[in-house]
Formats: sequence, C-alpha cells, structure tokens
Amino acid sequence: MAEDIRIERRESWIEITINRPDKLNAIREQTAAEILEVMNEVENDRSLRGLIITGSEKAFCTGVDTSEQKNEPDEAFELWRRRKRSRKVNQFFRALPEFTKPIIAAVEGYALGGGFEIALLCDLIVAGETAQFGLPEAKLGLMPGGAGTQTLPRLLGKPLAKELIWTGRRLKADEARQLRVVNHVAPQGKAVEKAREILKAIGEQGPLSVMFTKAAIERGYDASLSEGMSVEADAFFALSFSKDRNEGLAAFREKRSPNFKGN
Repeated sequence: MAEDIRIERRESWIEITINRPDKLNAIREQTAAEILEVMNEVENDRSLRGLIITGSEKAFCTGVDTSEQKNEPDEAFELWRRRKRSRKVNQFFRALPEFTKPIIAAVEGYALGGGFEIALLCDLIVAGETAQFGLPEAKLGLMPGGAGTQTLPRLLGKPLAKELIWTGRRLKADEARQLRVVNHVAPQGKAVEKAREILKAIGEQGPLSVMFTKAAIERGYDASLSEGMSVEADAFFALSFSKDRNEGLAAFREKRSPNFKGN
C-alpha cells in the first residue's frame, strides 16, 4: 500500500520506482520510510539477489522535498536529535552503502541534489542517454547533505568534485560515463532494461560471494593495502565454510550450472 513508490518483484530482485511526479520525484520522509521497508524485505529474503531503484523518464529524483524542512524557533537542538536518530531520509542515505546486496540506480532524466547522492550511494549507475547529474545546492545557499561531499571526491578526485559542487554544473550521461560516475549509458527509456540485464547476471553468481566481495571493497577502499588485504583474507576464509562454495566447485567439475542457496 505504498503511496510514494511503486514496487515490482522480478525474477530474483525487486524494483522500486519513485513515484512523485508532481514533485519531480523529490523524496520526503514517507518516501524514505517506504523504501527502507522494501530494503529490509529484500535483505531478509534469501531468494532475492538485489534491488533496482528508478524514477520516471523526466526525473530519477530531484533531491529532498524542501517543503518538509522547517526551522521552527527554539527547535534547533530537536532538529539535531531527529536528524541523528529518527529522520527517515537520513536513515535511508546511511542504509544504502550498508545494504548487503547489490543496488543499481537506473537513471532517466534529472538526478539532482539528493537524487544524485542516492545514485552515488548505490553500487552501480545505469543512465539513459538524456540523463543529467548535478549537485546544485550552493545555488540555494546550501551544500550537499546526502554524502555528496564524500562520494563524489572519491570517484573524481577533490579538484573536479569541488568544481562541480561549487558551480552546480550538470554532467550529461556521456560525460558521467567518461568520468566513471556511470557504469553504462543506455538509449533513452532503456536504463531499467540494462539494469535488469546486469542484475540478472549478478544473480547467477554465488550470493555469498557477492555479499562478501561488496563488504571487502567497501571496508578496504579507504584502508591501507595491508589492512585491505586482511579484510579480503578474512572474507575469503569465511566463504570456505559455505555450502555454496562446495556447490560451485562441484558444478564446475560436473560441467553444470550451480544451484546456489545462499548458505
């Protein structure tokens, strides 16, 4: 009974479509709460191998709905507490990089402000050829608040990230791909199809292999090489006790497709 999103179950994944066309898919507290609920369901369903988040052809998401952001007198410290503990939008942004299964952002149209930040926090981005990405907060006297100052420099380096944030310049799909922000550019209207193709291929692999690989990459990315290698070695060792590992090796020997169970 979601109001702000549409939910569709596919072969082995869930697709979430942000559905607030009158707001160009800007998200509010209810939107974030609905997406978080679906994310929890996907995490807890062993048969589901991932998640696709998309929007409309006009807009993937144009950020956080500012109509809910009201600074009432004498409320500053209460806002601080809600931001830290109870605000669903903040919880949503933090939940994305901690999600154990692959998330693909399928972007058509505008991915601006928090919308771009949502895409950056997903594992992969597939863009339609007319997609546009940008962080325009400085034009409003604001700044990115959904990890944009952290994710974008890690992808592009500090100088280019600063330029894009300080000027609000938008990246078109082809430039975003050249800068490795976007994994693939699909024909207009076909971003979800490409995302499905990728997620189907991922879903054929060992789900524990994908989960542990994701964890090793995320945990080791900002660590020293030595520490990152230790993270990888621990994950590799843990996988050696899984039934899926035995199934994968047996299938290889027997020249058949593996039947992974996620255990």
